[in-house]
Amino acid sequence: MKGSNTTLRLIVGVLFLALGGVAVFKAWPLLFPKAAVTAPVDPACDLRAGPCTTKMPGGGKVSFGIEPRTIPLVKPLDLKVTLEGIDASAVEIDFSGVDMNMGFNRPKLSKASKGEFAGGGTLPVCVREAMEWEAKVMLHTDRGLVTAPYRFVTVKPGVSLQ
Repeated sequence: MKGSNTTLRLIVGVLFLALGGVAVFKAWPLLFPKAAVTAPVDPACDLRAGPCTTKMPGGGKVSFGIEPRTIPLVKPLDLKVTLEGIDASAVEIDFSGVDMNMGFNRPKLSKASKGEFAGGGTLPVCVREAMEWEAKVMLHTDRGLVTAPYRFVTVKPGVSLQ
């Protein structure tokens, strides 16, 4: 009787491990999509000053802006992407902490007009006074996934960036 309980527990454990492996295998492309083209981060970009524009390798431009420009945490954000010389069927913004995992946060934008996509998003609360983020603009194109990363910092109310 005791041996059958151990065998049953072993079988259940192996089944849970296999199920977990299948879940990771299926979720991997969603969590870590392979980009056909990725632009370098522009260190001169300041999304608090206004939209930033990136010249893409292979041609075209991507402009990205966030409102309000203070980029508050846990408050609605207006996101806008403008494309020039690039035709995208869909646009997403993948928000991630640069040096801290903040979970999956990838709002999809809606096509507003030719070359313009807009939508909303929210950044989660963070325990740090200041947090560096990357907003990766993900363009779904005929060439495959094209990405343009933008870096910015959020600060808790009452904390200065100086």
